[in-house]
Amino acid sequence: MTKPQVKYLVFDIESAADGALVSRIRYPGEDLSPQEAVQKYRAHLMAKYESDFIPYTFQIPVSVVVAKVAADYRLLDLVAIDEPHYRPHVLTAHFWKGWEAYRRPTLVSFNGRTFDVPLLELASFRYGVNLAGWFNMNGKTFEQPRNRYNTEAHLDLHDVLTNFGAARFQGGLNLAASILGKPGKMDVQGHMVQDLYDAGKLNEITDYCRCDVLDTYFIFLRTAVMLGQLTLEDEQQRVHEAQEWLEGHAVTIPIFRRYLDSWGQWHNPWAEPAAATPIPTPAEVAQ
Repeated sequence: MTKPQVKYLVFDIESAADGALVSRIRYPGEDLSPQEAVQKYRAHLMAKYESDFIPYTFQIPVSVVVAKVAADYRLLDLVAIDEPHYRPHVLTAHFWKGWEAYRRPTLVSFNGRTFDVPLLELASFRYGVNLAGWFNMNGKTFEQPRNRYNTEAHLDLHDVLTNFGAARFQGGLNLAASILGKPGKMDVQGHMVQDLYDAGKLNEITDYCRCDVLDTYFIFLRTAVMLGQLTLEDEQQRVHEAQEWLEGHAVTIPIFRRYLDSWGQWHNPWAEPAAATPIPTPAEVAQ
């Protein structure tokens, strides 16, 4: 049997500040070490904005995880690029080479158009990675993969839920996953990544990234239902199949066991006994 073709790449990246760059650009002449520069910049940001998240322009990718998904939305595989080395230049190059190798499948992210993709583009600039296919400078603007509204090339689920930023989605990925009964944020939070990186805990960062990709995948499935591309029944079957896939890989990738142990339940109101005045199902409404 031939392997199912990869139609979607659901992805997430984690990044950390380039301390040498922060020292050189933000604090020239102060002779700060990379770690000292990062600490000083974070303190400045916290005092001014009540958030110490350093802008992506000062950051490099330190973990990239991708879920390969078939056209029928079945989870095929979930991989951490360049594990266990996590070399930023290799992470960057292999992400884009993988996109080309799988014949440019649709990228799927949660807020990736605002952060993940710009960071990967900037990393490509930094490391000299060819992105001719992604930019497609000879194509019409609306056909270029990186065009903001080209959802065939990049489906940003945050854009779907906010109408491309017309509304605010407070709660982010964690809230969207929790609505569906999925774990959302567990032991690690995004603001902890820099400290984990400074401590050399790259495996822990990648485990966190794996869980974010899983949450994004399940949000993607429900979004497909909302967009009329998948029935609710089929979505629930894909969720069950993914759960079985995780069970099968939990021995070799322990974070999957932690994810499964935190798995909740989505309450399906359509499965409840009929009330005195029955509420039509989505299928009945569509008829």
